Amino acid sequence: MDRKLNLDRAETFSFINPWIRYFLFFFSFLFWIFSLLIVAIGVYAKVQKVTDTVRDTFFVDPAVILIVVGVIMFFITFCGCIGALRENIRLLKMFSFSLTLVFLTQLAMAILGFFYSDQTRDALGKFVRKAIVHYRDDLDLQNLMDYVQKEFKCCGWNNYTDWSWNLYFNCTPANPSSERCAVPYSCCTPIPGEAVINTMCGFGVQTQNHLEANRSIYAVGCADKAVMWMESHLLLVGALALGLALPQIAGIVLSQILISQIQDEITLRLHRCEATARVCV
Repeated sequence: MDRKLNLDRAETFSFINPWIRYFLFFFSFLFWIFSLLIVAIGVYAKVQKVTDTVRDTFFVDPAVILIVVGVIMFFITFCGCIGALRENIRLLKMFSFSLTLVFLTQLAMAILGFFYSDQTRDALGKFVRKAIVHYRDDLDLQNLMDYVQKEFKCCGWNNYTDWSWNLYFNCTPANPSSERCAVPYSCCTPIPGEAVINTMCGFGVQTQNHLEANRSIYAVGCADKAVMWMESHLLLVGALALGLALPQIAGIVLSQILISQIQDEITLRLHRCEATARVCV
C-alpha cells in the first residue's frame, strides 16, 4: 500500500512550480494588453492626422514613437505569455534574452548619460531642435512641446531665442511671417484671473533682452529646467527608475527559473520512460 502510494507520488511529482509559471503568464499577459493599448493609441493618432507630408518629422512624431515602443513590448510579452503557458523553452529564452537586452540598453544609456552629460545634452538638443523646426508641421508634436514648456515653465532648449529655428518664428528681417520674432503661447507666464488665453502674448519677445522677456515669458531654456527639476525630485526620479527596472528584472529572473524547472522536468520524464521501458522488458 505504502509502496503504491510512493509510486503514485513519484509519477505525479513535477519540478515545475505552478505559482511561478502562472505568475509569469499573468505578468506577461498584463503587459501584453498594455502594449496593444499603446499600439492602438499610436495608430489612432497617426491615422487621425489630416496631413503628414514631412518625412523629417518621422523620428520625432509621438505617434510613431508609441507604435514602435508598443510593437517591441508586444513581441517580448507575447514570447513570455505563450512560453509560460505552453512551457516552451525556446520562447522563454527569447523572452529572457529580449528583456535582458532592453534592460542592459537602458542601463547603458543611463550610465553614458551620467558620465557624458555634455554629449547627452547635445544629442537631446538636436532632437529638440528638430521638434522646434517642425513645430507647426505636426499637431501631436506641437501639443507635446506646449505641454513640456508649460509643465517645466521653460521656453526653447537653451533659451527663448531657440524658437528662431522655426520658419514661422524666425527673427530675421527677411521673414514675412506675422509670427516673426515670436514664441509659442506656452512660453508665456500665466496672468492670474485670465479667463481666455492670449495666444499672441509671445509676439516680438525675441527682440527683447533676457530681463525684459522674463516679465512676460519663461525665458529659461528647458534643458536647464529639466536638470533643476531632476535635482529637486531625486526621490521621484529614483522611484521611477526602480519602477521601470524591477518588472524587467522580475521577468528575467522568473523566466530563467521556469526554464531551469522545465529542463529538469524533461530530464525526469526521460528517466521515467527509460525506467518504464526496462520494467516492460
